[in-house]
Amino acid sequence: MSFPSQYAVETRKRRPRRAAEETRQQAIHVAVALIAEVGYHKMTLSEVAARTGISQSGLLHHFPSRPALLTAVLEQREREDSEFLFGDGEVSLGWAAYDALISLAARNTTRPEWVGVFVRVAAEASEADHPAHEWIVQHYASTRRWLTEATEHGITTGEIRPDAPVNLIVGNTIAVQDGLQQQWLVTPKDVPLVRNLREHVQTLKTAWAV
Repeated sequence: MSFPSQYAVETRKRRPRRAAEETRQQAIHVAVALIAEVGYHKMTLSEVAARTGISQSGLLHHFPSRPALLTAVLEQREREDSEFLFGDGEVSLGWAAYDALISLAARNTTRPEWVGVFVRVAAEASEADHPAHEWIVQHYASTRRWLTEATEHGITTGEIRPDAPVNLIVGNTIAVQDGLQQQWLVTPKDVPLVRNLREHVQTLKTAWAV
């Protein structure tokens, strides 16, 4: 007799795969904490393995190199942020895109280790030979493309003034967002990340909303 999948008894054959995925996720979380703490260049596979509770050879089974582990960390960050921003399949446009950045900032205040990863990796990856250089280039390119399309959409729909300086608005917003994140990471009690970003967006709306 067969049962629906939700009632099936888990067999030992399925457990290794689940255990392997749990170990992989744990290693990624450990790497996130280490990168946020000391940066990618000082993160070692031996320390990640030790904190994960596995041997270094066991870690290499999942991530054959430090760049491979970094790639997994960055891919997870992008995936989680994309699901948060665009999980319902709709892309926020017009002022809604800028409001979405505020929501993302609020979420990030609950995940300081991920903010730390971005701040450290973004700084290190400005070097062309850094393994995350291409990632950070693509990150900023895609962010600019989204906010540019969002702003131009707002102009087309009459939500944003037609004389709005699109490139300036987009560039300054990215700079404010990144700068606030870095300051908040250093002194979170002195820098109200969400409030300050909200005030920046409100300033944009006051200046350029129709």
